[in-house]
Amino acid sequence: MKKYCYAFTAIALFLTACSKDDEKVAPEDPNVISSSRLDFIEVNGSAHGDHFHDLAEKTGEKDSIAILFNAQGETQNGHLHLDPHKVYRIQLRVFNKAGHELQQGFLQNKTVADSFKVFLTGGNFVLNPTTGDAENGAIFQPREQVYGDGTSIGGKYETTGILAYFTLGEANSGAEADISYVLRKFTDPATKAKIERTDWNYLDYATRYAGTDILKLTFEVHAEEHE
Repeated sequence: MKKYCYAFTAIALFLTACSKDDEKVAPEDPNVISSSRLDFIEVNGSAHGDHFHDLAEKTGEKDSIAILFNAQGETQNGHLHLDPHKVYRIQLRVFNKAGHELQQGFLQNKTVADSFKVFLTGGNFVLNPTTGDAENGAIFQPREQVYGDGTSIGGKYETTGILAYFTLGEANSGAEADISYVLRKFTDPATKAKIERTDWNYLDYATRYAGTDILKLTFEVHAEEHE
């Protein structure tokens, strides 16, 4: 009986240790990520320069679109129709083989998050700050509020883009483009503090900001009004 008890205890401890080790695995490890998802959910908000004012959840009927990606960042349903007049909340979700979500691992604390930033590249969009009083260009605004350890995220230079808000704007109405949601890990964490809100759209982001793409999720966007 003692032998059985010892064996049972050893197995229980082993499984507990494995579970804890799994939680500690760095989510950027390509062997851990099994699939990803981008959720686009319509919200209320208004454009102002390089950011939004009065962001709030929208009640009642609203656009809600999910794009699924495999471990290689490939998608089978990646043709996305977005109303250029609307504002969308974008949420990244990353899953391991067991279906557990990993995306918060990139925001564990400031030290970890300083190495990561999201870019939305490939669209060559007209950006909102260039449209003057019209305020009808594109905005992509990362907007996390709190790190995983409970401390506040201090402004635009600390945000990452795991949670972000996006509009195409009327100036991009009719645009069609293959764009990529890129989560990049910088070689030097000090790089993040130099990135402005209007730096999300560069085609040459990889040469501007040394590092490695942890995720590159490519999909087609068509800007058109919804009837």
